[in-house]
Amino acid sequence: MKYIFANWKMYLDNEESIALASKIAEEEYDTNALRVAIFPTMLSLSAVVDLVTDTEIAVGAQHVAWSPAGAYTGAVSATFVHAAGASYTLVGHSERRHVFGETNADVRQRLEAAIEAGLTPILCVGETQQDLDEGKRKYRLQRQLQKALEGLKLGEQGLFVAYEPVWAISKGGNGVPCTPEDAADVHQWLAVEIASYGFTDVPLLYGGSVNAQNVVSYLELEGVDGVLVGSASCTYEKFSPLLTAAVTM
Repeated sequence: MKYIFANWKMYLDNEESIALASKIAEEEYDTNALRVAIFPTMLSLSAVVDLVTDTEIAVGAQHVAWSPAGAYTGAVSATFVHAAGASYTLVGHSERRHVFGETNADVRQRLEAAIEAGLTPILCVGETQQDLDEGKRKYRLQRQLQKALEGLKLGEQGLFVAYEPVWAISKGGNGVPCTPEDAADVHQWLAVEIASYGFTDVPLLYGGSVNAQNVVSYLELEGVDGVLVGSASCTYEKFSPLLTAAVTM
């Protein structure tokens, strides 16, 4: 099984999200070989869930609060997201960490909240360009994994881990992706590191400037179970060829 997870970030309004989800729902592919999930904005999540209810497409949130309910203006809990029909949530995406200042402690709280609510979390980890330049890639990843996974109790729904090097994430499609060889090395290392916390059979995703031209080069790697796609998933003209490439590999 390979996974194609589409993170729409804050690119699409409600009308655009519904239109794109409708087109993706019409795509034909082997659902035994490929699992597709859409991560729209909170504004569009319920509408997208309704659109794909009779398909094999799953829906996830881009972010959830750490509390199940309460006086937290602007927050949306994992409990509410699950009740709305979502199956997944991203946790610790680099933009949440580096734009909104989420700490490793924040990520752990949201991870636990997602698990408690019955969502399958996609834990995102990755190093910055500065980390890479200073030879601190493994140090950064180890810190993120330790704070997230040490003593964590998983539910039956399991866990995904997405490696998304911050330096490779595109801003509107202009990023420089990690080479497949480099991604393979990191994923092999991640599998061992994650297993040290007692978690085996955790699907590993690669995220960072994935598009129709390079998606197969990642999906065919041993140890890479899928991709987390950003801007290339936000138009049908870009995402449909990506799905086609994944299906025909």
